[in-house]
Amino acid sequence: MSRVVYLHIGAPKTGTTYLQDRLMLNQASLAEHGVTIPTKNRFVDADLFHFRAALDLLDQDWGGSPGHADGSWDTMVKRVRKARGTVVISHEILAPAKPDTIARVMNDLSDSEVHVVYSARDLGRQLPAAWQESIKQGRKWTFQRFLNKVERGQTWFRSAMDLPSVLGNWGAKLPPERVHVVTVPHDRGPTGNELWFRFCSAFGIDPAWAPLDSERSNRSLGIAETQLVRRLNRRLELPMWRDATYDGLIRELLAQEVLVARDSFPVRLPPDRFDFAEAQAQQWIDWIKDSGVDVIGDVEDLRPIRPNPDKQWRDPDRVSPKLQLGAALDALTTMTREAAERTSPDDLGRKLRQQARRLRER
Repeated sequence: MSRVVYLHIGAPKTGTTYLQDRLMLNQASLAEHGVTIPTKNRFVDADLFHFRAALDLLDQDWGGSPGHADGSWDTMVKRVRKARGTVVISHEILAPAKPDTIARVMNDLSDSEVHVVYSARDLGRQLPAAWQESIKQGRKWTFQRFLNKVERGQTWFRSAMDLPSVLGNWGAKLPPERVHVVTVPHDRGPTGNELWFRFCSAFGIDPAWAPLDSERSNRSLGIAETQLVRRLNRRLELPMWRDATYDGLIRELLAQEVLVARDSFPVRLPPDRFDFAEAQAQQWIDWIKDSGVDVIGDVEDLRPIRPNPDKQWRDPDRVSPKLQLGAALDALTTMTREAAERTSPDDLGRKLRQQARRLRER
């Protein structure tokens, strides 16, 4: 077969932002070596195109104006069919896809040799990262409530991070050697790029083919910053799937540029939750060994590392007012400057007065 398609389906919070940006930055050089990173056209970045294709495939519509993803999966399939050699498709929201959706993917790509790539990270690190990411996406739940729902299997994140279920579905019609698990190492390795090298190995890419490094990473917020955004979400009373205004102001400007740069206490898994994380790791490792799928890395990377018992754990749901005040002042400074740049003085004053009246009327 003249075409091999690697479907990287997640999981979220496993270095996907860095991976997708680096693939996009090196599209031209990868193409010279027979590796295609499909995109719609030169005006649409590859990572955005892959996101929209995944949304369309999953019949979801968020992160943009209504209907913004319609037809994107069919366009993706057309781009793949025009390619030769290796094709890489990547987006983490694909992980918990239902069997009927997966069947459609396999049918649409039936003229290609399809491989599934899944990146997995130990829950000791992944659950704190997933909670603060959900807050950045507009959710309002406490860390404790989030963890309770994860343990009961009631969240999208749990579905996306349940390795046996995800790969059992995606690999149902594939030989095990075409299912690749990339483990996220506990450290970056001697060169600082160990995870990138593992991804390259999974895709059959020589790292030298993608020399441009990415400066993008979906860094996690600290406890004060996450609590601030969570409380802001509650005050705004927005639905879970926000519009582009929330994305631009709260998620991108405030959370991913300003608050993430602050020196703060990180969100850590509570000590009493490590029994659950360790039990899940053992289930994952047992499943991997029994299934015969290809592993890039070490399955022991999937075991969480318990914190030093002498190190105090800080509850993200109980952050001191002083810490929250510092984060709030930084946020207020940034949002005030942004508002001043976007509106005239008269408009700004009028909008501030209207907002003040609304707050007084609550």
